[in-house]
Amino acid sequence: MTPSTYAPLALVTGASTGIGRALAAEFAEHDFDLVVVADEPTIHETAAEIEHSGRRALPVQADLTSASGVEAVWEAVSATGRTPYAAALNAGIGVNGRFDQTPLEDDLALVDLNVRSTVHLAKLLTRAMVDAKEGRLLITSSIAAVAPGPYHATYAASKAFGHSFAEGIRVELKDTGVTVTSLMPGPTETEFFSRADMEDTRIGQMDDKDDPREVARDAYQALMAGKASVVSGSFKNRLQAELGTHLPDALSAPILARMTKPKH
Repeated sequence: MTPSTYAPLALVTGASTGIGRALAAEFAEHDFDLVVVADEPTIHETAAEIEHSGRRALPVQADLTSASGVEAVWEAVSATGRTPYAAALNAGIGVNGRFDQTPLEDDLALVDLNVRSTVHLAKLLTRAMVDAKEGRLLITSSIAAVAPGPYHATYAASKAFGHSFAEGIRVELKDTGVTVTSLMPGPTETEFFSRADMEDTRIGQMDDKDDPREVARDAYQALMAGKASVVSGSFKNRLQAELGTHLPDALSAPILARMTKPKH
């Protein structure tokens, strides 16, 4: 992959569907070349769409639940000979159900993808960006990060980690030319709810989920402005994030449980 008119390079994980695919399109619209990553063959469709728009795109199909998958992504990025100016660590999965009844391997795979791969890729990216004295790093968290998440406990905890991690390293990297932004979307119209087996929950059946393109637009603007975080989408998301931040966990957890408890 060679530079096209010396465009900046962006890396987007989880780019085959949903918010990740919308983020990739948003970067392409702003004249970035891309490396797009997902664990499924449809990542090649994302790359083809970007190429059709006139930008360069390198698809990488890799399983980020493993360290070898993360290293394969970084090898592909390194092979371009370019340091990403921007990166969106967006890959993530959910697990729904009562914790003692969900498969252990599902919860551990969630931790590996949502937490471990984020730390691993962020380590590689920030080192390269700091050396280049510039960079913008986006970590997809969630408004679920602000309170305990009954019936998707590992997911909410992983997003709390992601938000705290982004806020922490942001301060550490002050004055390096590198900024870190936490993206906190609310319920969004993506395949997340079907993949997380949450279609029979109240939150999964909501009719007014946010458009992933609007979430991506909010994320891009906040990232390029170097903001610490952005609660994207509707006013309801900002209200929920605010309430979750200030309500005691003992009060917020039972309220949230009604939204995420499986009906059957």
